[in-house]
Amino acid sequence: MPLVAERVRKLPIGAEVSAQGVNFRLWAPRHQLIELALVEPDGQTPRQFLQMEPEGEGYYSLQVAETQPGDLYGYRIDGIERIFPDPASRFQPQGVHGPSQVVDPRAYQWHDENWPGVKLPGQVIYELHLGTFTPEGTWAAAIGKLSHLQEVGVTLIEVMPINDFHGEFGWGYDGVAWYAPTRLYGAPDDCRRFIDEAHRHGIGVILDVVYNHFGANGNYTGIFSSSYFSKRHPTEWGDAINYDGEQSQPVREFVTSNAAYWIDEFHFDGLRIDATQAIYDDSPRHLLADLSDAARKAAGKRSILLFAENEEQRVCHVEPTDAGGYGLDGLWNDDFHHSCRVAATGHAEFYYADYAGSPQEILSAVRHGYLYQGQYTPRQKKRRGSPTRHCQAAQMVHFLQNHDQVANSGRALRLNALTSAGRYRALSAVLLLAPPTPMLFMGQEFGSTAPFSYFADLDADHQQLVREGRWGYIRQFPRTAKWGENGELADPSARQTFEQSKLDWSERQRHHGVLQFHADLLRLRREDPIFAQQDWRMLDGAVVGPEAFVLRWFSPDENDRLLCVNLGRDMDWRPVPEPLAAPPRNQDWRLLWSSERYEYGGAGTAEFNPRDWIIPGHTAIVLEAAPL
Repeated sequence: MPLVAERVRKLPIGAEVSAQGVNFRLWAPRHQLIELALVEPDGQTPRQFLQMEPEGEGYYSLQVAETQPGDLYGYRIDGIERIFPDPASRFQPQGVHGPSQVVDPRAYQWHDENWPGVKLPGQVIYELHLGTFTPEGTWAAAIGKLSHLQEVGVTLIEVMPINDFHGEFGWGYDGVAWYAPTRLYGAPDDCRRFIDEAHRHGIGVILDVVYNHFGANGNYTGIFSSSYFSKRHPTEWGDAINYDGEQSQPVREFVTSNAAYWIDEFHFDGLRIDATQAIYDDSPRHLLADLSDAARKAAGKRSILLFAENEEQRVCHVEPTDAGGYGLDGLWNDDFHHSCRVAATGHAEFYYADYAGSPQEILSAVRHGYLYQGQYTPRQKKRRGSPTRHCQAAQMVHFLQNHDQVANSGRALRLNALTSAGRYRALSAVLLLAPPTPMLFMGQEFGSTAPFSYFADLDADHQQLVREGRWGYIRQFPRTAKWGENGELADPSARQTFEQSKLDWSERQRHHGVLQFHADLLRLRREDPIFAQQDWRMLDGAVVGPEAFVLRWFSPDENDRLLCVNLGRDMDWRPVPEPLAAPPRNQDWRLLWSSERYEYGGAGTAEFNPRDWIIPGHTAIVLEAAPL
């Protein structure tokens, strides 16, 4: 096979297609002989071995003129009779243990050339897991739901991790082929088509990525170099990634290039970065700052959004890189969820014990984001959080459900199944009208009753280990401390657990009132001139009862709004010695919206009388200022 001159590459390693053939490049320091294995279509039989040429600093490359997209390949190391997949494989059609496939990302014809990207104000995020979002669990099937999401008012889809992993089902957080969209949901171009269609519907798409560890099964990066891993910074999921030790620069480049790859080759509109507290980096410049710059450079003129999940609640994530921050756009706020969860259920166990679920807590989370901003927490025996005083409201991502919090319970039930319908609607109103960026978990908009359990298709060596680990975590809640031995807890490795977590789309019709409730609220958030501003500076609040509070939006033109939330019994609020209840001059309050409307499945709401001030129980009502 003739070799041709080397071309300029986009990625540091992997197989890249050009008019001259395919360029293969690999980082494998400390190895003496690297051979490219071209594999027959059966995926088993080597067709030819070609010795790769050393470049220095551990890199090997080879340009092959007669190789083309669709061809299968792998690498043989130091003559070992085994072929390993490419660490930067763009596709693994036979799974993570099989050969890699040459992919030409330029073959897909995009139709989103006028798509400007996404900016933070006004976003409504929708988290979904591709495998359980539809019965088919494919990109193609998910395209059919885009019109539904557009009608509800979703503006930004967040897809749980798609990089390939071992087995036939899983959450994706144990991915090992970081550049390869899993074959379980379709081909790489099916992913591109989904994003293209989402853009046609006016919806952005971001990807959940995991840069704190590799999955345990099918991870071959260590075969090529042990420098991918750090022994100084262990994580609860396995070895940390080496971002600050010996030979860490190629590892950093591998990861920052991966972030740019999803933005460039798939047109993702950003990333949600998992568990950044476990991305250990003692370098002068943190990996996340480099990642932010790389992703934005890859986006070009498109605007993208980068979010972090950070248990330590460090706002440096959203501070500019030139000020020592990481340059991201937003942060998940578990505090809001946890306080609402306790308020809705009355259960304050395990990590929920850090919250009272009080009206003041919910008010504070709405007005300030994090509840813990540096206070000492007895349960963790350390200080937690950092001040948000310089943050914008939209930088805080709030939610009542997400994949973790639904699964982190004995029966993996959603919050709407754990509280009264009225309380749930009232808390949903707070979520969807308050200034922080709201996020829905798939099916939440139509009141899905499907559980969402942790599931992972594991080999026999890992099944019992993961089962006990998962069950051990759930048993930290005293209510479920004895669960598991008699079938109370779902088995993560059972296919039934995966199948039961799929959405039942017939509930969309059966729960039409819930769907209308969410669509109406999101329309109010989007179209109302006051709520749409997402401005903390307009907002004030007060606790007015044991389970009741009010939020007041002060408008410069005195077109104010008042959200009254009562999670307890009907409240006769007289007298009313609270300044936030006073209407603007020469105006009075009138009812604009109620969570207890008949069409939502509610019990109805009496006309509001500004002289009586009856705040109905398990209800949220919106009052608007109107001329006398």
